Amino acid sequence: MDLIRGKLAVLTGGGSGIGRELVVQLAAAGCSVATCDVSEPALAETAARALAGAPAGTRVSTHACDVSDEASVGRFRDEVLERHATDRVDLLFNNAGIAGVGSFVVDDRAEWERVFDVCWGGVYRCTRAFLPLLCASERAWLVNTSSVNGFWATNGPGIPSTAYSAAKFAVKGFSEALIEDLRLHAPHVHVAVVMPGFVSTPIALNSARVIGGGRLDAVRAMLVKLGLPVANAGDDELPRIVAALDELDEDLAPTSAPAAARAILDGLRAGHWRILVGDDAHRIDAAVRADPDAAYDPGFTGLERGWFRPMLLLRALFDPRADRGLAASYELRDGEDRIAVRIAGGQLAIARRLAAAPDATLDVAPHALVALLAGERTLDEAVRRGELTLAGDRAAVERLLAVVAPPRRDGGAS
Repeated sequence: MDLIRGKLAVLTGGGSGIGRELVVQLAAAGCSVATCDVSEPALAETAARALAGAPAGTRVSTHACDVSDEASVGRFRDEVLERHATDRVDLLFNNAGIAGVGSFVVDDRAEWERVFDVCWGGVYRCTRAFLPLLCASERAWLVNTSSVNGFWATNGPGIPSTAYSAAKFAVKGFSEALIEDLRLHAPHVHVAVVMPGFVSTPIALNSARVIGGGRLDAVRAMLVKLGLPVANAGDDELPRIVAALDELDEDLAPTSAPAAARAILDGLRAGHWRILVGDDAHRIDAAVRADPDAAYDPGFTGLERGWFRPMLLLRALFDPRADRGLAASYELRDGEDRIAVRIAGGQLAIARRLAAAPDATLDVAPHALVALLAGERTLDEAVRRGELTLAGDRAAVERLLAVVAPPRRDGGAS
């Protein structure tokens, strides 16, 4: 039996990222899809892309739905039944999620609960609403998106992630518990839990829009929580920083959204109940299993996202107007993990590899680079402390720091 062709899938969070790519790839395989999101314009774009590549007879319907609201989820279910003239669903993808506040200790409680309610409550409510329709199918799949944060509850040093991680742990536990429950009471319904690593999606900024209603102050607050010194950035400067964030996702994420969607569908076709997405997810999983006691120690390796914060800081602080003559290439190393930075013609590019040998090589952990870029360390201090080993053109590194690092509070030079 073909798992996808000729079936009906319901998918939450279809307006962007992995959700959008799942809709596109499901439709291309001949699966009709009903998808929801809080952004109707984004849904319209998803539907247009999906239908453009779908075989004749494939239907794609879009629905406005807030998965944190039970009444909204109920309306979504009823609309699916009506618009697809059906009494069953073959696949349910609980994909909707937002990022947001990290700290249980100091962050706003309402915002914390909003993140938890979307990421966990959305899975719970939609499963409650659609499970009877899955049971009515001859063979069905319930697919719940957790995260690597569902087995490793951190985004790296200095970035707490309690709301998101707690929700993703709940999704993982719920999905695993359903294996036996469904085996006993609905053996034709199968469950899979998806755990992506770092995937190129606009989840951070979409989350700021959901939580803050699109206000610039909400976007600013989100960027501050990601470690950017933009608390005092003007409204006219934020669009440039936001654009830098979007570009950085493309540069650094080891897995694209289309590749993530393919991995999920391939996993379902293979009958896997546990689907890791991305090489980084596999490495983190192996590292945590190998030494769980050390998983939260400073310096625990295995998460390429560790470069995300310093590279975001570097891109946001770099002003192409500051020194258009600056031209150099740098390779940053942390063990086996490498990041390449190249500056030419006033433009800064970040990639995984350089085509030629770099002008300077820095062996430095991501968290130590953050201190350097933020002006909390001078280059000499970082070398003296053993936090950084520099090879090649030291002057090129000093020129870059002069462009991006803010002045030291004690008057020292970076």
